[in-house]
Amino acid sequence: MAAFFIANVTVKDPEKFQAYAAKAGETMKKYQGEVALRGKFEQGLKGDADHHAVAVVRFPSHDDLRSWYFSEAYQAVIPLRDEAAEMSITTYVEP
Repeated sequence: MAAFFIANVTVKDPEKFQAYAAKAGETMKKYQGEVALRGKFEQGLKGDADHHAVAVVRFPSHDDLRSWYFSEAYQAVIPLRDEAAEMSITTYVEP
């Protein structure tokens, strides 16, 4: 079952965020991660939305997603991520 990494993002430093996105994208290839959606916030229809953008990455399985997230390669990018943006990160799996 496919799994999805969902990051609600508020960018603090656009240049650093671009660098993070490029580096993170490279780390996903080994785990077959594919960006399913990258977009900026447009409108809240119900409830609070305190982020500026969202990224959704699809992986073949939750095991692949976790293997990527906890990989040495992605862990090395996290300090740049944290300098570049505030994020709320969740995972979902298809039923």
